[in-house]
Amino acid sequence: MSEREPYPSDLSDEQWALIEPVITAWKDRHRSVSGHQGAYAMREIVNAILYQGRTGCQWAYLPHDLPPKSATYYYFAAWRDDGTDQVIHELLRCQVREKARRLEDPTLVVLDTQSVHAAAGVPASTTGRDPAKRVPGRKRVLAVDELGLVIAVIVLAANAHDNTAGVTLLDQVAGNAGGTVEKALVDQGFKKQVVAHGAGLGIDVETVVRNPQETGFVPQPKGWRVEQTYGILILHRRLVRDYEHRPASSASRVYWAMTHVMARRLTGANTTTWRDAHTVTT
Repeated sequence: MSEREPYPSDLSDEQWALIEPVITAWKDRHRSVSGHQGAYAMREIVNAILYQGRTGCQWAYLPHDLPPKSATYYYFAAWRDDGTDQVIHELLRCQVREKARRLEDPTLVVLDTQSVHAAAGVPASTTGRDPAKRVPGRKRVLAVDELGLVIAVIVLAANAHDNTAGVTLLDQVAGNAGGTVEKALVDQGFKKQVVAHGAGLGIDVETVVRNPQETGFVPQPKGWRVEQTYGILILHRRLVRDYEHRPASSASRVYWAMTHVMARRLTGANTTTWRDAHTVTT
């Protein structure tokens, strides 16, 4: 890594060691015809992606001591398109589950949606207005395991029906989790079409019904895990709104954010908050 002052989002040596083999293997498969290895270290490219995800800055505002937009976006897009971002994410997810003494793939997942505002400049053709939540933008849909780890993610226009989201997500769950998922918990926004589709995949979809006497936000058994994951993702400011032109880029941002979270968990590092350790509160 180049000599510069570190950013809180930088990977430590131990964290970089977790994903470096995947990046090195990718580079070996994509050698330049001229033999040129590139002007920037791969670790710094990943640091730039993580910096942008954590701070939410625009591409043109990447700090001058990190690789520029041209290089950083090239790799971000390449890894998004060929699934390398998901390979890294899955590698760490399996390690976190093993560390928690779980099998690599879960038997139960929890599904939920989150509608977020789209930033100016995001193509209108990929956005919509969620009539229930009154949010114009896009809809993130997650499937998480009992540890809150992401098993699958899709990003749709916010006006997409939860049935459409649920069916598409279940297909991804069936492919990503190696066929081990037996049960999926969903809220009442997902209808019978999702239940029927799950049955066709061998997944028992159970609708969690809230107690009508409860008001406000009340954590549901096991279902609260997905809400916790959404809360963790929002700590990454690039995910507070949807700034990406392509929904695939939005999904990639989720994978990178969770990769960052899991790398910290695996190495026992604390996630930096907005609070300064030297701030005196009154």
